[in-house]
Amino acid sequence: MLITNGTLITMTEPNAVVENGALLVLDGMITDIGRADELQARHAELLRTRPVLDAEGKLILPANICAHTHFYGAFARGMPIPGDPPRNFIEVLQKLWWKLDRALDLDGVKYSALVCLVDAIKHGTTTLIDHHASPNAIEGSLDAIAAAVTQSGLRAALCYEVTDRNGLDGAKRGFEENVRFAEATIRAGIAHLAAAMGVHASFTVGNDTLGACAEKARQLGIPIHLHVAEDLADEDDSYRRYRVPVVERLAIHNALSEKTICAHCVHISEREMDVLAGYKAKVTHQPRSNMNNGVGVARVGTMLERGICVGLGNDGFSNDAFAEMKICDLLHKVHALDPRAMGADKVIRMAYQNNAKIAQCFWPELRGGLEIGAPADIIFVDYKPFTELNADNAAWHVLFGISGGMVTHTICNGQVLMANRKLLTLDEAEIAAKAREAADRTWKRVVSL
Repeated sequence: MLITNGTLITMTEPNAVVENGALLVLDGMITDIGRADELQARHAELLRTRPVLDAEGKLILPANICAHTHFYGAFARGMPIPGDPPRNFIEVLQKLWWKLDRALDLDGVKYSALVCLVDAIKHGTTTLIDHHASPNAIEGSLDAIAAAVTQSGLRAALCYEVTDRNGLDGAKRGFEENVRFAEATIRAGIAHLAAAMGVHASFTVGNDTLGACAEKARQLGIPIHLHVAEDLADEDDSYRRYRVPVVERLAIHNALSEKTICAHCVHISEREMDVLAGYKAKVTHQPRSNMNNGVGVARVGTMLERGICVGLGNDGFSNDAFAEMKICDLLHKVHALDPRAMGADKVIRMAYQNNAKIAQCFWPELRGGLEIGAPADIIFVDYKPFTELNADNAAWHVLFGISGGMVTHTICNGQVLMANRKLLTLDEAEIAAKAREAADRTWKRVVSL
């Protein structure tokens, strides 16, 4: 397939903007890139038998990567919480998320995933790293999500959150679901699926559970994906029970490596940052979620200065990655009372290069940019800039000009999943109707918990 007649923004380092650009896609990979006339001349013979996809003057960008999400949280949208509003993060967990996850059955798990995958395709996200929980529907839950991902044509890394909060038997079952799914995924070698060892957070796992998860992840060669110091309560718990901060506790139990994905890290110290940097562990930043939960603002700038790979996730918010980028920039400016804080260049690096490095924990071939040899994960954006667009200012155009609703085409691994805003692999209306039925059943169970 030849993609032609668009303005390429490669999001590589260095970045490049190519007007009247084109991409040649063969076997799901980008095999050539440049001006349309040059590619058509170079590959004239080949293109006689290959389809042409006309971008019609739109921007052509690399598809987005979400470094941390929760498909299972989809049914929380609009869900009433009886009683007084949660006063803090622990109450948010107790009154909302830990009731919702207990109320899910496998049908709810499936449709929670599907509505998120619809949202991802519509807003140009093709790679997602999910963290799942459904304590009363553990066995087979990752298979239900995997089937939805396969149906969508997207790429996802899945795990089940291991936690002691539902007793040691619950922890054991969650651990076994991770192991079963990981072994099956590795054995099958399915390119669009990957597995991690999910752990909820330090404050809900004891030493035996944490150590077992770390050891099994090492044996299987899979990443560990967990929440780290999202709220100060996590750090307080670690100091009180183990006499060390969370990150040092993870290090003691061999849970840190270059394949460890630490979500949030809002309340870690600079000493802990140095530990993460030493292990080359990855961090994901979820500004919209942190604001919504009132947990604080992660010191992303300091982590980046220390050489930590910090990417962007959404923590179960909408899959409009462009909205997350904007909020990331604005939050850090207002928090620092400094308009120089963060900046589009850093945000874009987090969203593209750093998210690609995190995704490489599962798929080493991912690049995060449009370049030869990268998987063909591509979006078209219907954005007509009224000021000059070039390689130096493209990041600011992305932050202040583009929104997820401007995405018209989404391509993952060379497969067109949405064309002219029409989904080609998923039936949005049917999924929404069945999700509504599943959500109604789930909400009724929530009330009884």
